[in-house]
Amino acid sequence: MADTCVNQDGCHSEEESSVAEETMFSMADMFLLSLIVGLLTYWFFFRKKKEETIEFKVQTTVASSSSRESSFVEKMKKTGKNIVVFYGSQTGTGEEFANRLAKDAHRYGMRGMSADPEEFEMVDLGRLKDIENSLAVFCMATYGEGDPTDNAQDFYDWLQEADVDLSGLNFAVFGLGNKTYEHFNAMGKYVDKRLEELGAERIFELGMGDDDGNLEEDFITWREQFWPAVCEHFGVEATGEESSIRQYELVVHTDENMNKVYTGEMGRLKSYEIQKPPFDAKNPFLGNVTVNRKLNQGGERHLMHLELDITGSKIRYESGDHVAVYPANESSIVNKLGELLGVDLDTVISLNNLDEESNKKHPFPCPTTYRTALTYYLDVTNPPRTNVLYELAQYATDPKEQETLRKMASSSSDGKALYLNWVLEARRNIVAILEDIPSLRPPLDHLCELLPRLQARYYSIASSSKVHSNSIHICAVVVEYETKTGRFNKGVATNWLRNKQPTDNGHKSSVPMYVRKSQFRLPFKPTTPVIMIGPGTGIAPFVGFIQEREWLKQQGKEVGETVLYYGCRHEHEDYLYKEELGKFHKDGVLTQLHVAFSRDQEEKVYVQHLLKKNKENMWKLINEENAHIYVCGDARYMARDVQNTFYDIVEEYGKMDHSQAVDYIKKLMTKGRYSQDVWS
Repeated sequence: MADTCVNQDGCHSEEESSVAEETMFSMADMFLLSLIVGLLTYWFFFRKKKEETIEFKVQTTVASSSSRESSFVEKMKKTGKNIVVFYGSQTGTGEEFANRLAKDAHRYGMRGMSADPEEFEMVDLGRLKDIENSLAVFCMATYGEGDPTDNAQDFYDWLQEADVDLSGLNFAVFGLGNKTYEHFNAMGKYVDKRLEELGAERIFELGMGDDDGNLEEDFITWREQFWPAVCEHFGVEATGEESSIRQYELVVHTDENMNKVYTGEMGRLKSYEIQKPPFDAKNPFLGNVTVNRKLNQGGERHLMHLELDITGSKIRYESGDHVAVYPANESSIVNKLGELLGVDLDTVISLNNLDEESNKKHPFPCPTTYRTALTYYLDVTNPPRTNVLYELAQYATDPKEQETLRKMASSSSDGKALYLNWVLEARRNIVAILEDIPSLRPPLDHLCELLPRLQARYYSIASSSKVHSNSIHICAVVVEYETKTGRFNKGVATNWLRNKQPTDNGHKSSVPMYVRKSQFRLPFKPTTPVIMIGPGTGIAPFVGFIQEREWLKQQGKEVGETVLYYGCRHEHEDYLYKEELGKFHKDGVLTQLHVAFSRDQEEKVYVQHLLKKNKENMWKLINEENAHIYVCGDARYMARDVQNTFYDIVEEYGKMDHSQAVDYIKKLMTKGRYSQDVWS
C-alpha cells in the first residue's frame, strides 16, 4: 500500500508544478492543460474512491497482523517467556494442547506462550537460543492424507526448503493423528525428523496421539513424561503450584453500542451484513440454501442433499474440493446451560486476555453476549477434555464430587479409566456433566474461557463447478444417537443443516461457508480411466467427478472408462442419487456401475466383494490402462478393506508376493493414482 500512496503523492506534485508553469503557455495551451487537469482530477477522485475500499481492507489486515511483522523471539524477550509452543491445528485440538502446555510452564518456574506459525517468521527459530533455557514445542496435527494443516502449510514449506543451522535450539514434538489413515501422524514425524536434521536438539521423544483411540489419554501420558524431561534438561524443579490461573478477565458491558457487538461473525465485525471477498476461514461467505431434500426413501436415518448459492462470491472450486461450513449449537442446549448456571444469556460481555502482549486478545470475538458465544463460538456438545474438568473441579461444593472431577483429570490409571468410561464412552457433554454433578456450578465466564471453539465442519463437494459454477452441493447423513446414559445426542452441523430450508418464515436460509482445496482430483487427461469407490455419503465427490466427465463429453472430448462402485444398505431405502446415476449409466458417461446392497440378502455384500468379483477387469484397467483409483468414505473399515482387496488383486494378477503388492499400491499412491478422501 505504501507504493500506492507514493504514486498518489507523485501525481499530485506533478499537477502542482504544471499549474505553477501555466503563465508560460499560450491560451490554447492553457485550454488544453485545463482539459487535461480536469480529466486527471476526474480520474483521481474515481481512483481514490476505488482505492479507499482497498485501503480499508488493508487496514483491517494490518490490524490483525501487526504481530506477524514482529519476531516471536523479540516478543518472548519482551514478555520474559522462554517456552514457545507452536501449533498446527485444523479443528482446534492442536491449538488447545499448545495452550495447555504453555500454561503448564509456570509450574516449573518457566513462562510459556502458544503461537500460530502462520503469524511469525519461523526462520527466527535459529535465534531462540539467545534466550536462556529456551524451548520450542510443536503440537502438529496431520490433515487428510499426510498433509499439514492450513495454518502450518507455510512452516512446512519453509522446513522443506530451509538451509539453516538450528544448533542450540531445544525442541520437542507432539503429533496429532489418526491410525485409520494411511499416513499416520505424518506432519509430527516430519517436523521431528527435519528439526534434528537442521541441527536442533530433541529434549524429549516424539509423542504420537491417535484420535481413533483416545487422543486425550495419549496427550496426558506424553505430557506427564515430557515435563520431568524438561526439568532434567534445564535443571529446574516443579514449584508445586497447581492452582487454576485465569487467562482472561470478564468485563460486563452495560451501555455497549449494540452495533459494536458481535452476533456470530468469525472475523470482521458486521462481515455477515457487508460481505467482502476473498472468502476464507476468517471471512466466510453466506451461501443461501436453494435446495434441501431428503435423499433416502426409507429407514431410520436422514440423508440429505443441499445446494448453496455462491453467485457473486468469486468463490472457485474444483471437483473433489471440500466445503467448510460454520454451524450453530441448538438453542435448547444453550438455554439449558443458562438455566443450570442461573445466568442472563443476553448479558453483553468481553473476555480480555490478562497478558496484554498476547496475540490472542479474546478467546472468541468480543464484545458479544453469552448467548452468541454459546451458540456460534463455543463447542458445548463434545465431551470436555480433562483440563476443563480439572479447572472446573474447584467450583464443586460437594467434596466427593470435587474429588471425582480431580481424579478424572489426573494421570493415574484409575483416573484415566474413569474419564474414558464416564465422559468419553458415555458421550457426556458439559450440560450432561452439570446435570449429573449437581454441586458443580462454575461461573459462566470461566466456563466460556475453558470450552474449545466450535469448529467448521468439512464436506466433500457433491458437484462440478463446470456444470454448477454458482452453487456448491453437499451430501450428508444426519448424526443422531442414544448414549448409554439414555440421553439423545445430535450432531451439531448435520442437524443444523437439516433445518436449513430454502425459505424460513419468508427469509432465505444461509450457511457461512468457504472452500478448502483438496488433492482429490480427476486425472489431467480426460482419456485416463477412473475407478471410484464410495459407499454411503462417500458418493459425494464422485457425483461431481461424473458431472465433470459428462461435461467433457459434451465439449467433444474423448473420455476414458468411468467406473463406479457404490454401496448402501437397501436398494429401496438408501440408494442415493439412484435416478441420476442410472441416467449417467444409460447415457454412457458411467461406463460401469456396480452397486452393493449390504443388507438386501442374508449374507452382507460390500463394495470390496464386488471389486473381487471384477478383479480381472480391475487389474487390466490399473496395469494396462493406467487407471486412477479413488476411495471416499469410512477410513476405519471400508477404506482398509478396499485397500486389502487391491493388494489381493495385485498379488494374483501381478504374480507378486504380499510385500511386493503393498509396494505396488504404495507407488500408485505416491504417483497420485490411488487417492483417498476418508474420515474416521
